[in-house]
Amino acid sequence: MQKIKMLTPIVELDGDEMTRILWQKIKDILILPYVDLKSEYYDLGLPERDKTRDQVTVDAANAIKKYGVGVKCATITPNAQRVKEYNLTEMWKSPNGTVRSILDGTVFRAPILVNGINPLVGNWNKPITIARHAYGDVYAGVEAYVPEGGKVYISLPNGEQKLIKDLPSAGIIQAMHNTDKSIKSFARSCFNYALSTKQDLWFSSKDTISKTYDHRFKDIFQEIYDSEYKQAFTDAGIEYFYTLIDDAVARVMRSNGGYIWACKNYDGDVMSDMLATAFGSLAMMTSVLVSPDGNYEFEAAHGTVTRHYYKHLKGEETSTNSVATIFAWTGALAKRGELDNLPELVAFAKRLEKATIDTIESGTMTKDLVGLFNLDGVTPKGVNSFEFLNAIASRL
Repeated sequence: MQKIKMLTPIVELDGDEMTRILWQKIKDILILPYVDLKSEYYDLGLPERDKTRDQVTVDAANAIKKYGVGVKCATITPNAQRVKEYNLTEMWKSPNGTVRSILDGTVFRAPILVNGINPLVGNWNKPITIARHAYGDVYAGVEAYVPEGGKVYISLPNGEQKLIKDLPSAGIIQAMHNTDKSIKSFARSCFNYALSTKQDLWFSSKDTISKTYDHRFKDIFQEIYDSEYKQAFTDAGIEYFYTLIDDAVARVMRSNGGYIWACKNYDGDVMSDMLATAFGSLAMMTSVLVSPDGNYEFEAAHGTVTRHYYKHLKGEETSTNSVATIFAWTGALAKRGELDNLPELVAFAKRLEKATIDTIESGTMTKDLVGLFNLDGVTPKGVNSFEFLNAIASRL
């Protein structure tokens, strides 16, 4: 069989632990036999990030800006325990945060729907896509512990000082920021994605409490919508509206799904995990970072599956769900094929997605899904990590 040719490389960002093991297996079993893969490889495993003082992460992000499409394996964001475990020179920042900041993108996450794995919320019969702003806020915050208490100020460029709090005793403070430029990019990415997928767009924040910070988000979204997108939304038969985040949560729970829910950075972090769990599993969630200038980075939204990795190192069998990682690859291949006008590459990506879903719906799945699966006439069977990949390959 002749392999599918590629014209432009995909930027490949390798990762850590069990997901790194599965990353290579997915390529070996599901991609390389069918695609003459062209990729520009960057090792974002924690040892290499430490060795390069995280320059490899910056280089990988800039490569995505050059080539337009990247695919990323799950990576470790080290805490104090990880610094000791990996003998790191520094507690390096989240590589996801670094890449997102450089690309100035918005993260869109949506569940992978499979017959037999039903949402915990019974009325959700269509996917809900979370659009998460991927810049600033608490993730770029400056924090301090003030053991002696006292007055804490913010100094503004015009010389004004604003009192945060006169702490009567020991306390903690945090300052965070965002920029008009990044918020505008976030808004345009959301509006464009809604138009491309023909879905309604919701945006929520808490402007009744945060009367400057959150209100600025609300105002920018409305201004851009009114001046640039209102007619296009009307023509497409979709709508945009703003609501408070507590109201949005209530609306989401009562809805049938089928829309995009845009959230600020922290809100999107939390709500995407809630939705993923309610739809089945974080390992059954697509995630794509879309920048306003048309760059894409596809990734798995979950962690590195540390517990399974240490079992694997001992030679023990694991049953690690690789669906989100497979769909990161298919998303990147399909987008590369679309941009390069390679319909056979797009078709292969869709065929691999269908083979993955068909494998689960036939009753073959990793053990984490067995307890969630309920389909008349099908008895679920839990298989190990590599047996699952081979079962998918048998359907390609």
